[in-house]
Amino acid sequence: MRNGSGMHAKRLLGGLAPLLILSILASTGHATPLAPPPPSTPTPTVTVSASPPAPQASDGPSTPSLPSVTPTPDDPSTPSTPPAPATPADPTTPTTPTPPSLPTVPAVARVWPVGSRPPVVRGWDPPATPYARGHRGVDLAAAPGAPVRAVATGRVSFAGRVAGRGVVAVELADTGEPPLRTTYEPVRASVRAGDRVVAGQVVGAVEPADAHCSGGCLHWGLLRGETYLDPLSLLPPWLRRRLPARLLPVIGVPLP
Repeated sequence: MRNGSGMHAKRLLGGLAPLLILSILASTGHATPLAPPPPSTPTPTVTVSASPPAPQASDGPSTPSLPSVTPTPDDPSTPSTPPAPATPADPTTPTTPTPPSLPTVPAVARVWPVGSRPPVVRGWDPPATPYARGHRGVDLAAAPGAPVRAVATGRVSFAGRVAGRGVVAVELADTGEPPLRTTYEPVRASVRAGDRVVAGQVVGAVEPADAHCSGGCLHWGLLRGETYLDPLSLLPPWLRRRLPARLLPVIGVPLP
């Protein structure tokens, strides 16, 4: 029994010996604390995605596609194409001034001033400016002494001589304000200022030819205020057309 108890005591003391040694070392400050276990490092998770589809084979080199941009007027970032610069005018090229637009002339004439359809020796050539060269009327072929008639109803506003030439002017009725005014020269007047005339009434006779027309003519003019107009515009179409020739039957002449 003693031997068994002794063995048991030795085993007990042998198991407690290390603890006693640690307690003594701890009380004297020579114990080394146990190092804590190293923290566990999380294992990184790798996600493997599916591989992109292989590009299709092409005959030529591939061209990267660019995003389409639709320009809008309100987008300030959209560049605008500047207008083309104006071509400067050549200072050596002469410019012809454009005459102002002319008012409309009513076709109120009922007869030609001379003859039935006289040849126009010189037509109307309006000047570009009020003081430029031009022909402010038309010249109608007429022999000296040929009667001159008023082309429409109106009132004689002037009958006399200007710069040695006889002139007759007639204001046409119902042609607006200021009224249209026709002039005839060179004319030996048979009316006086203030007289009322009707279309076809004789107002004078053509004077002998002067420097204006070498072969004899009547200068016919038209004005509204101080603006010269084409007197031929007073004639309606039926009066301006030359009547067609007609063959009349011959009576009493035997056939060949």
